[in-house]
Amino acid sequence: MAMFVHLTSAADAPRIRRSGIRAVSHGQGGARGVYCFPVLPSYTLTHQWLRELARFGSRGGLVAVHVRLDDVEPVLTGRYGDRARNAQETVAAAEAVRRIAALEDPRGWEVFVPRAIRPREVHRVRSAPQAVGWRYKPDAHGTRPCTCFGCQVRGGYGARRLRERLPHPLDGPPPPPRVLLARIAAAGDPGDPAALREALHWFGSRRRGPLPELIRLSAHPDPSVREELVWAIAAWTTPGVPELLARLADDPDAGVREAVEAVVENEDEGEDEHEESD
Repeated sequence: MAMFVHLTSAADAPRIRRSGIRAVSHGQGGARGVYCFPVLPSYTLTHQWLRELARFGSRGGLVAVHVRLDDVEPVLTGRYGDRARNAQETVAAAEAVRRIAALEDPRGWEVFVPRAIRPREVHRVRSAPQAVGWRYKPDAHGTRPCTCFGCQVRGGYGARRLRERLPHPLDGPPPPPRVLLARIAAAGDPGDPAALREALHWFGSRRRGPLPELIRLSAHPDPSVREELVWAIAAWTTPGVPELLARLADDPDAGVREAVEAVVENEDEGEDEHEESD
């Protein structure tokens, strides 16, 4: 039997002991399953993902769930970056352990079980120290952190100070709303499309915004401005956003309509994942 460790929130431990591990994580090709890592002789390597996972929050800290799988159980294995390129390989569980154990540097590798873990496959659940492993990526210590929108962890420890100290040329921190509104006003009426798109880009990195001042842009003659408006308000919790998106869903330009459709699909997927986690 091949032994793996799955790191998860301590609050989930009672449910895991009772019902196993749900297949809620998304893997290569959109498959749902459970991420884990082989139990190696090195304690640090076995739990290498702990600090990185802790960046995204946990209830009561993280615990290590030891899982036993049949040696011939098919799993996906490869480095984290291989997932986006569909380069992770399907191998037997025992082969995944052998491959990773034979690597000179197995940091950043992962194993994905494309199904739920049954209760009888849970060997034990135990506490784990909360300061093991790397953060961001292996060998990240000593290198300048990236503050782009894709790498940011909102609400993470020191995240705001880091963005202020190392501002990203495209992703912020964004100028204050009053500055952005002044730029939109200076762009004229109906307004220079390039200047409006730049201001809307910065509004897109906020959680709320001055929607009444931006509504007029939904009728701008340049469709690229209307499409940028969709992306700018997509994640806002400001009242009136759903109504404006519904209006833009009937826009005469196909690019604007497709942007609204993508925003609505992302919201629906987020709601489905939330319901499954409950």
